[in-house]
Amino acid sequence: MRFSNSFLDEIRDRVLISAVVGRRVTWDRKKTNVSRGDYWACCPFHGEKSPSFHCEDRKGRYHCFGCGVSGDHFRFLTDLEGQSFPEAVQTVADMAGIAMPQPDPQAEKREKERTTLLDVMELATQFFQDQLQSAVGAKARAYLRDRGLTGRTIETFRLGYAPESRNALKEHLAGKGVPKDQIEACGLVVHGEGIAVSYDRFRDRIMFPILSSREKVIAFGGRAMAPDAPAKYLNSNETELFHKGQVLYNFSRARRAQGVGKPGQGEGTIIAVEGYMDVIALHQAGVENAVAPLGTALTENQLELLWRMTPQPVLCFDGDGAGLRAASRAADLALPFLKPGKSVRFALLPDGKDPDDLVRHEGRAPFDKVLNEAKPLVEMIWQREAASASFDTPEKRAELEARLKQIVSVIADENVRRHYQQAIRDRLNSFFAPAQRGGNDRRQNFQRGGGAGGRPGQGGPPQGPRAAGRAAGVSDRLARSGLVRGYRDLPALRESVLALTIVNHPQLLLEEYDEIAAIDFENRDLQRFWSAMLPAAATAGANLSREYLMQRLAGEGFDVILKSLDQQVRNARLWTATEIAALEDAREGYRQALSLHKRTKALRLQKIDLEREIAETTEAGDAGEIEPLLRALSEVQLEILRMENQEAIIDGFGVLSGRVKGAAVSHG
Repeated sequence: MRFSNSFLDEIRDRVLISAVVGRRVTWDRKKTNVSRGDYWACCPFHGEKSPSFHCEDRKGRYHCFGCGVSGDHFRFLTDLEGQSFPEAVQTVADMAGIAMPQPDPQAEKREKERTTLLDVMELATQFFQDQLQSAVGAKARAYLRDRGLTGRTIETFRLGYAPESRNALKEHLAGKGVPKDQIEACGLVVHGEGIAVSYDRFRDRIMFPILSSREKVIAFGGRAMAPDAPAKYLNSNETELFHKGQVLYNFSRARRAQGVGKPGQGEGTIIAVEGYMDVIALHQAGVENAVAPLGTALTENQLELLWRMTPQPVLCFDGDGAGLRAASRAADLALPFLKPGKSVRFALLPDGKDPDDLVRHEGRAPFDKVLNEAKPLVEMIWQREAASASFDTPEKRAELEARLKQIVSVIADENVRRHYQQAIRDRLNSFFAPAQRGGNDRRQNFQRGGGAGGRPGQGGPPQGPRAAGRAAGVSDRLARSGLVRGYRDLPALRESVLALTIVNHPQLLLEEYDEIAAIDFENRDLQRFWSAMLPAAATAGANLSREYLMQRLAGEGFDVILKSLDQQVRNARLWTATEIAALEDAREGYRQALSLHKRTKALRLQKIDLEREIAETTEAGDAGEIEPLLRALSEVQLEILRMENQEAIIDGFGVLSGRVKGAAVSHG
C-alpha cells in the first residue's frame, strides 16, 4: 500500500533513528555522545574493526564513512534486515505506538491532491519573489533594506512581495493553467458565499513563505506595507496543506542548524522567538537555530515539535508587558507535559527590545548574553508568583504557598512533580526565613529593606546621606556575613569539578577545546593552574593523556593543588570528576558543572549591576524606583544562596550511570 508523506514523517519524528539502528549494532563508547544524539559503531553492512558508521538522531540519518551506505529508519530495515518497505513502516510505527493506516482510496486521492497543491504554492512563491525584484516591489525592497536584511538573506528565506492588486496572483496562476478550485484550495484567494468574484488574499504585503518539515511551501505570512492596513500581519487560512497550530516558522532550517555549537546558542538547543523578522534577523546575525509560532500564542502541538528537536528549548520573549504575559502563558502550557530531562527555559529580553532590534542595533553579543541567562521553568513560575506582591501576613504567605502547590500539581509525571514540589518548598523556606526567624544582623537588614535586598512587600528605600555608600557596599557585607562563599581557600566545588575533570579526561579537550580554554575561573590558584595546563595540553600532541598532564603539572609545582582538588571532589562524592569515571559520565558531569558555573557568574554580574543601580538611584533621590530594584536584588540573592550555600551542583552529580573504567563505583 502507499503511505502518505505526513504519516511517514510522523512516525520518523516519534522514533529516534538510534533506537532503530541500536537493535543491530553496539555503540562505541569512546566516540558516541549520547547527550547530542551522536552515535558511532562498526558498520553492520561491511566488516571493520574501527567504527566508521555514524548515526545522528537530530537528522534522522545514518552514514558509513567506510562503505558509503546511508539512509533513514526505513532504509536501514529494508537494506540490513531484508524487510519490505511496508514491513519496515510497520516496525517503526509499532515502535512509535501509532496504528498503521487502513487502505483508503480517498486518502490516496487526497495525497495526490496535496502534491498538486504544493506545486501551486511553489508557483505562487516564485511569483512573489519575482514581484519583489520588479519595479512594483521597489517600496518593499526599500523596507527590507531599512530593516537591515541583505540580498542573500532575502534569497535564503525566499521573501517576496504581493502587489497592490485584487487579481495579479490569480491571473498569473490561471495563465499557468492552474484551475480555479486549486487556487482556492491553497488559500491564495478570498472566495465563498457572498463573494461574486474571488480576489487575491494577499495585497501590498511582504511575503514570508512558510515551509513544511519536508521544506515545501505550505502557506504564507504577509506583512502589510500600508500603515492603515486592518491587520499588520496576515497568515494563510487553514487548508489541506496548512494547520497553523501545528507548524513552526523556520522549523527545518533550524533543525539542520541545531547543535552546531556556536557561541551563546547552546549545543543542541532550539530558540523560539515571537515573529518572522526575529527569526530572519537572528539567522543573519549567525543564530540559525531559531523558530517562531505563526502570529499566535505557542500551542501544545508546537511545543511538541520543539521537544522533538531538543529536550530543553529556549523560549525567548520580548521584555515588555506583552512579552511577560506570553512567557507566563507558555510556562502554564508546558507544565503538564514535563518529563524527566524534558523542560523549557525562558530568555527575557530587555524591556522594549525584540531580537530583531537587539541584533540589528547592538550586534549578536547582547542576544547571546540573554540566552546564557535563560531561566529554568521553575524559576519563571516562582518569580511570577512571588515577586509582585506583599507577603507581610501569615495569611498572604499561606495563600502564596497554596497557589504554588496548585500550579505544580498539574505536572503529570510523578517524579518531576515531586521535584518541583521540593524546589517550591526550598524557595518558600528561603523566602520567608527573615519573617520566621529574627535576631540576626543579616535578617534584620533584609527586613528593613537595606542593601542585602528587601523582600517584596517589606521595607523601603535606603534613606539618609550615606545611603548610596551603604548600597554600594552590599558585596562586602554579604561576603562577611557568609552569604557568598569566599575563595581564599578551596575553590568553589563547581570550579574544582571543571578543572579536575579536564585533567583526568583530557580527551574532552579534543572535543571542546575552544569552550574549555575560555573557562574563566574566579579562584586565583585555579587561574594560574589553568594558565599552565592549557599550554601543556596544546604542546602534548599525540602524547596527550592524563599521565602526561599530571607529570607536567607536578613538575611546575601544581601537585599540591591537584591533590587538594582530588580530595575535595572525593569528599563530595562527585566521582564523575575522578580518573575512574567513564568518559561519558565525565563529559556529562563537566557539562553540568560548566552550566552552573556560567549561571553563577551571570547572577553575580547581575547582582553587581543591581547594587550599582540602587546606589545611583538613591543618590539621585528617585525613591519610587528603589523598591523594584530591591525586589530584583532579593531574587538574585535567593538564587545565589541556593547555588552557593546549598551546593546545588551536587544535585546534578553522583546519579549518573556510575560507570567507571573497568569497575563499578559504590555510591553508598
